[in-house]
Amino acid sequence: MDGTWRMATSATVHCLTGCAIGEILGMVIGTAVGLPAAATVVLAIALAFVFGYALTMRGLLRSGLAFGAAVRVALAADTVSIAVMELVDNTVIVAVPGAMGAGLASVLFWVTLIASLAVAFVVTVPVNHFMIRKGKGHAVVHQMHDSAAHGTQHAPMQSSQSQASQGQASQTEDTRAHGGQHDQHHAP
Repeated sequence: MDGTWRMATSATVHCLTGCAIGEILGMVIGTAVGLPAAATVVLAIALAFVFGYALTMRGLLRSGLAFGAAVRVALAADTVSIAVMELVDNTVIVAVPGAMGAGLASVLFWVTLIASLAVAFVVTVPVNHFMIRKGKGHAVVHQMHDSAAHGTQHAPMQSSQSQASQGQASQTEDTRAHGGQHDQHHAP
């Protein structure tokens, strides 16, 4: 598996985590209070976007990025991924007869919800792969993390191939600079 597929899978797992938190919370709240199916789906989608963006922003803010910049990066990185995931997973949930009205104690409700997220994951990985290869999506997040870690500002996104070759060159330079060893932390 090449680096862009690994990055796409990782980005999709990240997206799935935020979407699943929001989706499950929305479905549970909507079902528990007896909202109509359409309102429950809207609530679940809204919460999936909120939690998806929040997870990305959390990492960006930790790396030292300003709040406004973190919002912009999260929107650029996650919007397509979350939208695809939500479209697929909610289509599956609505398509399964009785799943929306089954109730929280129903095996049908939970199996359908979990299956819908699994199907959404499988569909979203290639979408994220395409985005990353174009220098979009989570490639933007990785560039920001790299910038913060190295205290540098990168030029606008480069193609993933040029990033990969630059990354290999950096690793070689780092290895030479450290006498062939990886960074080691020494106690004072």
